[in-house]
Amino acid sequence: MADWLDVATTPDGVGDPGRVHTEGRRTRIAVETARESVAELLGTDSSRVVFTSSATEAVNAAVFSAAAARPGAPLVSAAVEHSSVRETCRRAGPTLELAVDVSGRVDLDQLAQWLSEEQPALVNCQFANHEVGTLQPVAEVVSLCRQANVPVHCDAAAAAGHLPLSFTDLGVDLMSVSSHKLGGPPGVGALIVRRGLRLVPLLVGGSEERARRAGAENVPGIIGFGAACEALLAIAGDESRLAREAGAAMEHTRAATSLATTVDGVEVAGDAAHRVPHIVCVSVGGVKGEAVLLSLDRSGVAVHSGSACSSEVLEPSPVLAAMGVDPDSSLRVSVGWSTTDADISAFADAFPAAVSKLRALASPA
Repeated sequence: MADWLDVATTPDGVGDPGRVHTEGRRTRIAVETARESVAELLGTDSSRVVFTSSATEAVNAAVFSAAAARPGAPLVSAAVEHSSVRETCRRAGPTLELAVDVSGRVDLDQLAQWLSEEQPALVNCQFANHEVGTLQPVAEVVSLCRQANVPVHCDAAAAAGHLPLSFTDLGVDLMSVSSHKLGGPPGVGALIVRRGLRLVPLLVGGSEERARRAGAENVPGIIGFGAACEALLAIAGDESRLAREAGAAMEHTRAATSLATTVDGVEVAGDAAHRVPHIVCVSVGGVKGEAVLLSLDRSGVAVHSGSACSSEVLEPSPVLAAMGVDPDSSLRVSVGWSTTDADISAFADAFPAAVSKLRALASPA
């Protein structure tokens, strides 16, 4: 993949892929080669791939385009969707919020009712939840929406690169993904657009990305995105290696889950079976998740909490609240391509000790 960057780089920096001179054409080849790798990983044609600055931008483009196509029609999403989906829907038009069960899975009966009573501009259904890992019934959602002639947008950022994923087979109209979630560089993502669907550009001013997204392409980021997809395709093409990689991710997650739940008062949130292999969320009774997070951080273990105090957000996780899980006691543990057995051992050593110490401090003398 370094060859791509060599091809796209000039003495003065990266060439402009929109120009017809030699430097521009060389850069265009690098961008389109990356687009083909992204498309192949996501099970679609390269002409369907629109590069963006992130999955968040892709979400915004999908939602605002759908809202513009059917002005005043409601936009459907669930409280467990990523904040980029929820907030964009609120700004783009009237919204309907789908209920979810204790696993975080959307209520299909409620969706069917709304589709019969309303004519939504768009239904959003994530592939997998980004906090608890639960897989959504995307195929069922698509089937219901097809009958009602309502387009579907799928946020697949938490699943792409971690599970087999085919845009064509999924049948959705729009799909957003992020490079950094599957091992590529930050600052680049993609919106996949169904053939025949007209996308109203979110960013205007130029004819880049076939006039679907204006602005100079992030060529180094796009090349890195393509390189990550190419590496994942190489794994997928080697069944034995794929089994080892997937097995390692699942075993690391299972190990983390098992170790966490050996501590009294710790429960797993989300669906225990139908989930992505790299995310687990636990509820730690008797202590604040933020306190556990900080204690683990001092031991060199990085996790996340649904508490508002544990990140830049001003409110606790609406995902966990919608599921009936206390966000302040939650802890999200995730693994990736760089996770090792030593990382799991570090978590095994640090987690029980941290919880025990914090509970002791919280107990009256």
